Amino acid sequence: MSASSSNPLVTLITGGAKCGKSSHALKLAEAAGDKRYFLATAEARDGEMVERIRRHREERGASWNTIEEPLEVVGALSPLPDGAVVIFDCVTLWLSNLMMKHGENAEPIEREIRRFNEFLLASRQRIFVVSNEVGMGIVPADPLSRLYRDLAGTANQSIARTAGNVILMVSGIPVNIKQAW
Repeated sequence: MSASSSNPLVTLITGGAKCGKSSHALKLAEAAGDKRYFLATAEARDGEMVERIRRHREERGASWNTIEEPLEVVGALSPLPDGAVVIFDCVTLWLSNLMMKHGENAEPIEREIRRFNEFLLASRQRIFVVSNEVGMGIVPADPLSRLYRDLAGTANQSIARTAGNVILMVSGIPVNIKQAW
């Protein structure tokens, strides 16, 4: 595939916090096939995250193979078989993890975003990418938060170009923005 093309097997599901992105990804993925993988980027660093992770696992149920990888997303997805159904949840947590590793040095993070998009373009897996729209609110007051918002916006734009399908979740309602299927 050329750099200007998109992959119809990739769906980006984006929206604000708690708008139903992950639940909708589960619904679509469960209808897409039986070889299911869930790539989780969250790390249980506090009690709240422990509880969120528990609830997400419970919602998925036993029919999912869970892969926990906070940083090396392409390395975690690459060995999965062609035709696998994958949910990658979520881009913004992944970016947060990368920022914790690299600080304000955007270059290695941008490199990982490009690497991920190259993987998505070539993928033969059915991938549902979940991400947050963090730039729809107020402008962050500090430089690090603004960098995070900017990196998330850059990542979402590039993934949306790569994805054959883009869904914006609004108050639990999926709105198709781009549709290849």
